[in-house]
Amino acid sequence: MNRALLSVAGLIFTLSCLAQTDTTGHRTDTARPNKGSSGDTIRVGSLIIVRGGGGSDEMPHLRLHRHYHDYSPRNVSTNWVIIDLGIANYDDKTNYATAGAQTFAPGSNANWFKLRHGTKSVDVNIWLFMQRLNLIKHVVNLKYGLGIELNNYRYIEDIRFKTNPTRVVMDTIHYSKNKLAADYLTVPFLLNFNFTPHRQQGYGFSVGASVGWLYSSRQKFVSKATGKEKTFDDFDMEPWKISYIAELQLGFLKLYGSWATKSMFSKGLDQTPYTTGIRIGFW
Repeated sequence: MNRALLSVAGLIFTLSCLAQTDTTGHRTDTARPNKGSSGDTIRVGSLIIVRGGGGSDEMPHLRLHRHYHDYSPRNVSTNWVIIDLGIANYDDKTNYATAGAQTFAPGSNANWFKLRHGTKSVDVNIWLFMQRLNLIKHVVNLKYGLGIELNNYRYIEDIRFKTNPTRVVMDTIHYSKNKLAADYLTVPFLLNFNFTPHRQQGYGFSVGASVGWLYSSRQKFVSKATGKEKTFDDFDMEPWKISYIAELQLGFLKLYGSWATKSMFSKGLDQTPYTTGIRIGFW
């Protein structure tokens, strides 16, 4: 009973705070009842709090209703902690007949570097923040931010990266898991076109570029023979990654994609990474 009373008290306190303060950036209105009605209606952004006209003992109830035309976009808006979930892949244009490729990966061919897809070769990005700056009537905007890109490439074959110097060999051990991970600290810049600026979850797209710095890379193995292993090295990967990026927003559904401008390796292999997936964020 005490817990129930505390819950009711907390709900009443929360509703009271919501009625006084609008933290969503929407206009807060108190709508008077229609003629002949003794009920009260309070609107806080997209939240409707309705109390019927049956007397003071009647409990208020909540109704969710979207007021698209009530949303007033700001000249500068910030979205904190955006998550990307997608797939990681690369366009392999390596000529394995060349001396450079054979020095880097002796005896190799294109089959060595084929990836497991689905939920195996994945891209997870965590954007600490994204800001949108109004340029033209909130329809054309500049978007920029800061975050980390976590690219994971899961190999089918039992290849292994050796270090000092870097070279790739076909191992005699069978790995149940064989993954190359490349993590980047990334700054994106996009030109955003918002076709519905007065909707919080509208329709539009963004195009631009990003600059990423490789702050960590490693190969992880799992096998019955050796258990779990990790090798940390740069594996002669490029320290910087410049990518073309794009975003498509269809209401609540947001899709993203990226395509690097060149190979992620500085020598030996010509593998240009790209990603695509779903973006989870406020706008």
